[in-house]
Amino acid sequence: MPVAMSPYGKSQPSCFSCTKMDFVMGCTMGMVAGTFSCLRIGMHGQELMDSIRKIMMRSGSTFGTFMAIKMGA
Repeated sequence: MPVAMSPYGKSQPSCFSCTKMDFVMGCTMGMVAGTFSCLRIGMHGQELMDSIRKIMMRSGSTFGTFMAIKMGA
C-alpha cells in the first residue's frame, strides 16, 4: 500500500518502522527499569553482576513487546 506524502514532500514512516522504533524504545526503558530494580532491592558486587544481565533482558523484552503491541494497534 503506498504511503501518503506529507505537505513537506517527505513520506510518513511505515507501520513496521513505527512498531520497531517503539519496541526499541520500550526495550531501553525496560532495561533501565530493570537496572534500578536490581539496585533498589540491594544487590551488590558479584550478585549484581551475575543477575543484572538476565533481569535487564527480561524486563526490557517484556516492556518492549507490550509497548510495540500498544503502539502498533
